[in-house]
Amino acid sequence: MFGFDGYQVPDHMEAFIRDYGLGNIILFRRNVDSNEQVKALTLSLQQLASQYHEFPLSIAIDQEGGMVARIDRHVTVMPGQMTLGATNEVTNAYEAGMISGMELAQLGITVNFAPVLDVNNNPLNPVIGIRSFGEEPDMVARFGSAMIRGYQEMGIAACAKHFPGHGDTTADSHEELPSVSHSIERIHQLELVPFKRAIKEKVEMIMTAHVQFPALEPSGMPATLSAKVLTGLLREELGYDGVIVTDCLEMNAIAQGVGVAKGAVEAFLAGADLILVSHQHERQLAAFHALEQAVLDGIISEERINQSVARIIAMKERQQMRVLAAKVKFHDISAEQSQLTCEQMMEQAVTLVQDERHLLPLSKDVSTLVIWTEVRRSTQVDEVIEQELTLGKQLQGLGIAVTEVTIGTEPTQDELQQLEVMLETEQFKQIIVCLYNAVQSTGQQAMLQLLKGQGHRADVIYVSLRNPYDYSLLSQDDTYICAYENRPAMLRAVGLALTGAIPFKGKLPVTLAN
Repeated sequence: MFGFDGYQVPDHMEAFIRDYGLGNIILFRRNVDSNEQVKALTLSLQQLASQYHEFPLSIAIDQEGGMVARIDRHVTVMPGQMTLGATNEVTNAYEAGMISGMELAQLGITVNFAPVLDVNNNPLNPVIGIRSFGEEPDMVARFGSAMIRGYQEMGIAACAKHFPGHGDTTADSHEELPSVSHSIERIHQLELVPFKRAIKEKVEMIMTAHVQFPALEPSGMPATLSAKVLTGLLREELGYDGVIVTDCLEMNAIAQGVGVAKGAVEAFLAGADLILVSHQHERQLAAFHALEQAVLDGIISEERINQSVARIIAMKERQQMRVLAAKVKFHDISAEQSQLTCEQMMEQAVTLVQDERHLLPLSKDVSTLVIWTEVRRSTQVDEVIEQELTLGKQLQGLGIAVTEVTIGTEPTQDELQQLEVMLETEQFKQIIVCLYNAVQSTGQQAMLQLLKGQGHRADVIYVSLRNPYDYSLLSQDDTYICAYENRPAMLRAVGLALTGAIPFKGKLPVTLAN
């Protein structure tokens, strides 16, 4: 499974399909301009495949919802997984899967790399966090299996990730090789619980984690490259016979370890069916030729190749049958009823953690400052989102006298100095601080220190627009709200809750500590 740059099929990708038998594609934000363009792209890819091969392409994307959505315009961006967890309603996960799956299918996408079944029980996890439903394995299992059912009923092959679990790590496998040092018993009791449930749900795909599990693989080899994990545990012990896909081999955990080419061979020997190389043409060629050479050298048997091909073909055939059956249920992409359902879920998720000084609801007749934290830098997981709505604008529309100042998620010294001047010269009675992964931002932490000096002059309300663990930076009497994401539908719900138009209904899916 390979990816590429651009809104149209490049020549080298056509050559991969024509000459190399490439059967699977991954799309990213770089491939998305408009719904019509995505439809045209997926159609042209399938037309190319039909010229040379018997079977259609699998076309995959990461559309988890919330902050991880490769398509975020002119579709219904459903709540992220921790947002859904905060609603405490498992039917919401099912409906989110159905709506998102229905829209992806209409765009010509066949596989969604979701849901995330990692149990996020480590507050220091830099890459999973709000991508997880929560910290309780049974709860993650219930929500995850419901979402899988929703996707697959709409003709989308779901993919449970990241096996055997990326939730209890303090490192990001995009950057380095993490390790989970728990016992086999603990791994079965916690990390594996959602995956066992997904297997019962007949999830079409499971994605591997580039994470070390010494109890499962004493050599220190990451799970993606371990026959003990993929064949011994996943295939033989847990009985999974669907498609195993690697996480992208260009992530540093693999690329800077064994390397992409050798990693492709080792992952396949370990039991993977699909080798994912998302980005660089040269690395894709290297992975292909390394696999080819391994066959020629007798390291990989034709029988082993055929086993994986059979699984992939069977998945494609089931997916085609499902999407044909589901079409009668389809309605327009970004339809009003879908948007309304999304908004209702957001309203159920907004969580009031504490308000010891009873600062809520907001007073409408006093001067109010909103400090809006703007995401300006894309990461491997998150991408900069183009959206006009801020929390300040939402509150202005609800009749609050708002002045809004924008800082970055890693604010500059100039931004902090300008904020300090504003706080000293203006007489704000209410200050609403939008936090965004503040536990990982020294600049936001400096801003919090600045605000502590103004605490006697204004009521300060903290709103987490991503990582709920930002609570650890606050004190016991600070008013704190968790929103889990900064999507427009969530900002609408936060505004309504802050002004008392709707009650706070959300329940924390993770444990917070000062």
